[in-house]
Amino acid sequence: MPKSHLLVVEDNPDDEALTLRALQKTGLDLAVDIVRDGAEALDYLLGEGAYAERATQPLPQMVLLDLKLIKVSGLEVLKRMRAHPRTSIVPVVILTTSTEDRDVVACYSNGANSYVPKPVNFDEFVQQIDHLSRYWLKLNRMPSEFA
Repeated sequence: MPKSHLLVVEDNPDDEALTLRALQKTGLDLAVDIVRDGAEALDYLLGEGAYAERATQPLPQMVLLDLKLIKVSGLEVLKRMRAHPRTSIVPVVILTTSTEDRDVVACYSNGANSYVPKPVNFDEFVQQIDHLSRYWLKLNRMPSEFA
């Protein structure tokens, strides 16, 4: 099977490293791109600014989006993704430390596909990443422009 492509939007270097380690442990053949703030995420996804060449590139099959980001919040990234025809159906999994009901409701109300609190235990985190990756990148069917 061809590589699966996902985008990780994470501004915490420690959480980024943990996510990458967890993704490696899945054993899946993954192409992972990382952006480190909400503004960079929007440029990447919409093919603007430093990522203008991406405007004609396939979109990631899944976005792992932190909620608490610098420059532009994860919620605002989600809202703008859903409002733009290019990114309106890209699966977005909110992966965050927040367990606040208001955050969960806000994310689902604005089109999140899933909301997953980050566990503190690394083994649990690896298991969550494995389940998320296998579902969204292997089982879930996306339109051909994501291939």
